[in-house]
Amino acid sequence: MAITAAMVKELRDTTGAGMMDAKKALTETDGDMEAAVDWLRTKGLAKAAKKSGRTAAEGLVAVKVEGGRGVAVEINSETDFVAKNADFQAMVAAIADVAVKSEDLDALKAADLDGKSVEDTITAKIATIGENMSLRRMASVNGDTVVSYVHNAATDGMGKIGVLVALTGDAAFGKQIAMHIAATNPAALNEAELDASVVEKERQVQIDIARESGKPEQVIEKMIVGRMKKFVAEATLMGQAFVMNPDLTVEDAAKEAGAEITGFVRLEVGEGIEVEKEDFAAEVAKAAKG
Repeated sequence: MAITAAMVKELRDTTGAGMMDAKKALTETDGDMEAAVDWLRTKGLAKAAKKSGRTAAEGLVAVKVEGGRGVAVEINSETDFVAKNADFQAMVAAIADVAVKSEDLDALKAADLDGKSVEDTITAKIATIGENMSLRRMASVNGDTVVSYVHNAATDGMGKIGVLVALTGDAAFGKQIAMHIAATNPAALNEAELDASVVEKERQVQIDIARESGKPEQVIEKMIVGRMKKFVAEATLMGQAFVMNPDLTVEDAAKEAGAEITGFVRLEVGEGIEVEKEDFAAEVAKAAKG
């Protein structure tokens, strides 16, 4: 029986198995979908399907720099215990190596890693370790000099927060900026790169707050100018007080160091993922019901 791409996709969606594994299962079972599912289960390759609904909010961020390009990738797991697993860490490191040569997340997922795509490598690791995992994000910077920093490092080049900084100037100063970014989590490099919708939303909030004071509109307008200036300073890297010397902004510190910061990336594990929580009593009751 001819094995079609649609059949392979259906089996992948059903079991969570990798593309090549799904195709092989269908070939071995002459296209019998149910038999193919059983074939994958006997090989331990269908475990991923049962895990895929569980939230993966732990894991690691890995950073890698080659020449003037730096990449950061976030690979999630369900528990911090797995993030400390040597096999998981080795996989994350290997994926980071591939990421340096990949243009974006989709290209990375499809890229070859020891004969399998990165996506299929992760699926196989799910079956081996028994937890849901996902390659969630990839970000990159390019510049004359690119430096990296990992906060709460689990091992070399990976941890809970990964930062990359692109700059012209001294790498040691760039490392200080990377540590600053890890601590302060700026929303953008400068005012020009701030999301306009975020700025407008903050402006409206501040206007509403000011109007509650009952002051005249002309006074409110002056208040808003000052408040928005403060907001921009706190939200942008260049406007923030430099953690190494709070008397200077990052922009001023860069000028003193003879450096120009041209870009940055900051990824933190689980950032923005909502994790459903149950209280202990509810969890016990649920377990008791089977």
